[in-house]
Amino acid sequence: MSEIPLPQAAKRVVPSWLLRHETMLAVILLIALIGLGGMNGRFLTLDNLLNQGRLTTEVGLIALPMTFIIITGGIDLSVGSIVGLCAILLGYSWKTFGFPLPLAIGFSLLVGAAAGFLNGIVIIKVKVPPLIMTIATLALYRGLAEGISQARSVRGYPEWFYFIGQENLFGVPAQLWLLLIAIVVTAIVLDRTTFGRALYAIGNNETAARFSGLPVDRVKLIIYTLSGLMAGLSACVLVSRVTTTRSDMGIGYELDVIAAVVLGGTSIFGGVGTIWGTVVGLAMIQLLKNGLALTGVKGDATIVVIGTVLILSTLVASSLQRRREGV
Repeated sequence: MSEIPLPQAAKRVVPSWLLRHETMLAVILLIALIGLGGMNGRFLTLDNLLNQGRLTTEVGLIALPMTFIIITGGIDLSVGSIVGLCAILLGYSWKTFGFPLPLAIGFSLLVGAAAGFLNGIVIIKVKVPPLIMTIATLALYRGLAEGISQARSVRGYPEWFYFIGQENLFGVPAQLWLLLIAIVVTAIVLDRTTFGRALYAIGNNETAARFSGLPVDRVKLIIYTLSGLMAGLSACVLVSRVTTTRSDMGIGYELDVIAAVVLGGTSIFGGVGTIWGTVVGLAMIQLLKNGLALTGVKGDATIVVIGTVLILSTLVASSLQRRREGV
């Protein structure tokens, strides 16, 4: 966990949880919420906040395994393209191949997992850096999606399919329940299991992790496959919400996902990060977008604000890393 550097005497007085990056970010988020709420009365209404939860689910599902990947010192830039590919194959297999829709959903999830598996197997076997490999598959998977779709969309899904993307369950958007379950499961895995400890060990020193007998290659293959699977699940939720499939679905998701993870305190150098930090990062980005839009700030300016916040977060992470290494 990253801490805000304070004098030793202050550390003895201030509880350790107050020094965590996630806590400081949550305080900043709270201040931003109060400020934006004061500027627009609609911002802090329950309906608006739940709707923002609905809109952030697709990115949130991908951000959870991305946290695992970045903790190990890797990255996956292909997730947005996997979303587009899985969305197209969901509609294509149902409409053209005549698959029953549940089978088409399963097929799209399998394609997502296979896409992530391909990333992982090349990274660990051929030793291609994750950045290079996933940039290549970003183009490959997007090209496949566009080639299969031929600029055509698929519509007319059965009404029951729209439940996960458009309906509420106990007054809460159905897909938000899915995200909450995924958050709890991934947080437990990262915080309470040997698999989670292995991720931190790999990120801190992969060579030492190998000499310690950790199955580094197997762990990496699992997390990249999981990333692809969750991108496939995100595609299903997205198609259900917007009622159609297009090859351009998921464009830019990789940037939103990585921004949320890094903003939440996960170090791009590896070895540091939490699921809870990622959740706060997701909330901050989505609510900033919404709050700025409600106060009349145009889209381009919103992107500038989010980019500035991400740059500052990266600089802080770099500074904390140098302090840990004693530089």
